Amino acid sequence: MNAVRKALGSSAVQAFLVLIGLIWLTPLAGLLLSSLRSAEDTARGGWWTVFTSPGQLSFDNYSALLDNAGITRAFWNTVLISVPATALVVILAALAGYAFAWLDFPGRDAIFLVVVALLVVPVQVGLLPVAKLFGQLGLFGTIPGVVLFHVAYGLPFAVFLLRNYFAEMPKEMLEAARMDGGGEWRIFTRLVLPVGRPAIASLAIFQFLWVWNDMLVALLFADSSSQPLTVELQSQIRQFGSNIDVLAPGAFLSLVVPVVVFFAFQKHFVQGVMAGSVK
Repeated sequence: MNAVRKALGSSAVQAFLVLIGLIWLTPLAGLLLSSLRSAEDTARGGWWTVFTSPGQLSFDNYSALLDNAGITRAFWNTVLISVPATALVVILAALAGYAFAWLDFPGRDAIFLVVVALLVVPVQVGLLPVAKLFGQLGLFGTIPGVVLFHVAYGLPFAVFLLRNYFAEMPKEMLEAARMDGGGEWRIFTRLVLPVGRPAIASLAIFQFLWVWNDMLVALLFADSSSQPLTVELQSQIRQFGSNIDVLAPGAFLSLVVPVVVFFAFQKHFVQGVMAGSVK
């Protein structure tokens, strides 16, 4: 009887999770199907009509999207913003996190407290001062300017996360490496980085998703030649109204890349999230 009750309980939980997953995926499926329908078919009925009329589906919208100079330029601008902003944050935070965790230098704790304090500073506070500074430096309206802003506001959380993760490593492990003649750089690259891969992967995913989906910073700091996909899609809505044949494939394209990145690093992400939960 206990075995039957346990099996039924497990089956019920699995069925419930499958149901939640299907509900969560419904908007994504609707967006995908809408991106494969013409504007005329969209005007006549909802996306669910493809199940009775599958002939509506075609890749004409994506062909037109690839011929849209504004969308393709915005897509590559998004890549040129997201990849450097993610890489710089991960590299700088890993170096700083190791220094705060295991190197002894004057003012280490005070500087780290400043980093922690910066976590509570909202992005909106720095928009106008940084915009004025970028204008004086000639960075306003450029891709490097957008990248630098994302790096500056992503570093406090990144340093805090990696410092705490690196500090959890056994002290004996690092001392043994130093006794074997390993320098700090060698210990960092050959020991700390491989062990800290789950936390680094988690940080990379969080940073990439934040930058890729950002619109607030790009609206202020990017001009028409450097604006990312989020801003371009927003301008398409403003200019043409309900041009679903452009917006749906553009939105799905914007969604696919973060999903691919997440699943590519899913294993390390789960390990990073669960790190320390069983100690």
